[in-house]
Amino acid sequence: MIRNLKTQLRFTFYHSQPFVPSNAQTYFRNEQFSNDYISSLCKQNLYNEVLVAFDFLQNNTNFRIRPSTYAGLISACSSLRSLQLGRKVHDHILSSNCQPDVVLHNHILNMYGKCGSLDDARMVFDEMPQRNVVSWTAMIAGCSQNGQENDAIKLYIQMLLSGVMPDQFTFGSIIKACSGLGSVGLGRQLHAHVIKSEHGSHLIAQNALIAMYTKFDQILDAWNVFSGIARKDITSWGAMIAAFSKLGYELEALCHFNEMLHHGAYQPNEFIFGSVFSACSSLLHYECGRQIHGICIKFGLGRDTYAGCSLCDMYARCGLLDFARIVFNEIESPDLASWNALIAGVASHSNANEAMSLFSEMRDRELIPDGLTVRSLLCACTGPLTLYHGMQVHSYIIKMGFDSNVPVCNAILTMYAKCSALCNALLVFKELGKNADSVSWKSIIAACLQHNQAGELFRLFSRMLASQIKPDHIIFNDVMGACAKMASLEMGTQLHCYITKTGLALDVFVTNGLMDMYIKCGSLGSAWELFNFMENPDIVSWSCLILGYAQFGCGEEAVKLFRRMRSLGVRPNHVTLVGVLTACTHVGLVEEGLQLYRIMKNEYGIIPTREHCSCVVDLLARAGCIHEAEDFINQMAFDADIVVWKSLLASCKTHGNVDVGKRAAENILKIDPTNSAAVVLLCNIYASSGKWEEVARLRGSMKEMGVRKVPGRSWIEIQSKINVFFAEDGMHPERDKIYTILEELWLQMLDEGYVSIQMLASTEQLQWSYKLPPHYSTK
Repeated sequence: MIRNLKTQLRFTFYHSQPFVPSNAQTYFRNEQFSNDYISSLCKQNLYNEVLVAFDFLQNNTNFRIRPSTYAGLISACSSLRSLQLGRKVHDHILSSNCQPDVVLHNHILNMYGKCGSLDDARMVFDEMPQRNVVSWTAMIAGCSQNGQENDAIKLYIQMLLSGVMPDQFTFGSIIKACSGLGSVGLGRQLHAHVIKSEHGSHLIAQNALIAMYTKFDQILDAWNVFSGIARKDITSWGAMIAAFSKLGYELEALCHFNEMLHHGAYQPNEFIFGSVFSACSSLLHYECGRQIHGICIKFGLGRDTYAGCSLCDMYARCGLLDFARIVFNEIESPDLASWNALIAGVASHSNANEAMSLFSEMRDRELIPDGLTVRSLLCACTGPLTLYHGMQVHSYIIKMGFDSNVPVCNAILTMYAKCSALCNALLVFKELGKNADSVSWKSIIAACLQHNQAGELFRLFSRMLASQIKPDHIIFNDVMGACAKMASLEMGTQLHCYITKTGLALDVFVTNGLMDMYIKCGSLGSAWELFNFMENPDIVSWSCLILGYAQFGCGEEAVKLFRRMRSLGVRPNHVTLVGVLTACTHVGLVEEGLQLYRIMKNEYGIIPTREHCSCVVDLLARAGCIHEAEDFINQMAFDADIVVWKSLLASCKTHGNVDVGKRAAENILKIDPTNSAAVVLLCNIYASSGKWEEVARLRGSMKEMGVRKVPGRSWIEIQSKINVFFAEDGMHPERDKIYTILEELWLQMLDEGYVSIQMLASTEQLQWSYKLPPHYSTK
């Protein structure tokens, strides 16, 4: 009979039609039956039916409703998050002769808080004749749940001043409010309150503390709270595993998951599985993820939406897109988050076509994309070939109104930068205007650096300094990179001064960037001063300076610096060894360089790369060991690239080895048939050996293939203006002055006795190409 009435009440509610059940007289025949019936529906969580019964009772009887029944009705409104129905019940209470007690008032407070009406809650709270700890807790929880954390803290202080002591539920709510404020100091004070309180050991308070410290990125504090819990529940384990996974301690998350399973007291829920799948995703450890996938299925959560979403993301990020699609298809009711996870996973592998296909499929299922969806699609567009897809997504974003979302605009900007459409990226940034945040500035400055637009980068950086957004170490590093590319020492020095004013000069990351910038600008002295100023230089600092000395031909200083570093117990990395091997090449320490190469794997745990092998080839070839260098190339674990063969070819020119030089050039042209440098070097080798027929043949083949030598260039900055010079440049506006100075330098060199065959050949070429004065001839 009760079941029949439930069905009738459901029908009445959903169709919003007045309905009087045939057996209504049975359940509403008197006041007691009516109240008992509504209370029984509340206990069964049949909230819609409760409110239908209330409407029937209100419209068809004059029975009085008990305070406890009102409490059930208010709870039903809270669970349904229906402010309208809650106010209706509250008005009925006020219009009746019922005198609400503190329990009913607390239910009303809780309802208004959960329904987001803090003004109504505050009015009820202020008018309460009597308050207990539940009243204060309900008000604090309402503020915390609705983003009014400061008001929650004020209420907590008022509660303490009024003499009411908090319980575990109060601590749970106020700790959550503190998490929202992001105040670590205040959080520690609340933790002290918890410890001193008689309810401090309760799991609600302890679990809230773990979640709070996780939000503050204080993993050690979270662990200390967790380890102090005598009897942990599933929430404790879930909070700690989530903390490890979120804060980058993935292995610890997996170990604690394993430990929880060994305890056997708790069955992991979908949220715990979501955390461990996320940990596997960060580690790119799909084997471990597959094992946990099996456990997830065993516990009956294989088709769960939340767990399946994280699992799908894990497989996709590990590159197992087929597995990701299988998991996605097994999800019982894939929601927008599940689709976003799959699209983001596919996009992370730059598979724009597949990502767009999934996007179309999702829209066919009548799901409405959000900002995360379109940002994932934009991430799939990572090159010029995907620019068309990116522009399609951009059009859709404008159509749907997502272009007012700053993170989405930042993703559009980054997409255009990756697709080599810098002009479009600059237009997007311009449209952002004052809405541009720090990510926007970082993206556009990085884009200018990526496309070698140093002038535009400096202009944007100047605008940023005048805006409300202040640069951080990442932006400074990009600007330093532009100074290094342009070898603009003046701009670099100004930037150094500004960084010093901001206080970031003490940051090791920034100091290393400044050292690299000074080295690439040719100011080794400034780099050395910065290095000496550092209190605790890291391996990047040492490597940067060693490599700088090596690249500028100061091999002895680089080797000494390496020995000093090793004496201090600093372990080298692969960049350090590249620097030392380069230094050995310049100094001629062949045996020492070879010995370092032999021991780098066993002593330093560094597997030789192509870069290290290129250094060894250069080391041997420059020392005249041409055949040994060629044998080393043939014995390498991987195929030699152009850099390796060029090192050998350059030394063949120096030492006049035609046979090996020819083989080196042939290998370069196999890799890149249009490589002009290889042909030019081979021509020089033939010319130095007197094989003019071969020189003519090579030059003829270059013309036939349309291969042209890319002229070298250099530049110098004078009074904030960059002056660029090309090799054999006959088009420079101040050409006559330049060659007049060259003539004077040449004459001074002749007077001093500095002359060589190569220099004579160069002079003849200049005279032939640019018709220099007759007295400049060397004949």
